[in-house]
Amino acid sequence: MKEAQFTVMLTSEDRYRHHHVRFRRDILGFVVQYETRLEGKWFPVVRYDTRHGFAQRDLLDKKGKKQKTPMFTEDYSKALTFAEYDIQSNWRIYKQRFLKGA
Repeated sequence: MKEAQFTVMLTSEDRYRHHHVRFRRDILGFVVQYETRLEGKWFPVVRYDTRHGFAQRDLLDKKGKKQKTPMFTEDYSKALTFAEYDIQSNWRIYKQRFLKGA
């Protein structure tokens, strides 16, 4: 098994953290989380993970309330690719939503 973990800075106030475990070519589990820094503290805004035995997305608000959405694929590799693409493409929209408290 191989494990990969890294952080990508999008701006000085925005980043996403990536963690996955794979065996050969198969992704066994992952977490990809976009975070924004407010008043010196990092807050999770959107997280994709497989912690509950299936791929899902959590949208969070400032209070930490989560809105869960399952990803309708059993292929964790495809789910991980989508999660990274979605965060890289849409983090500004997620941040706006988070800051407005929606």
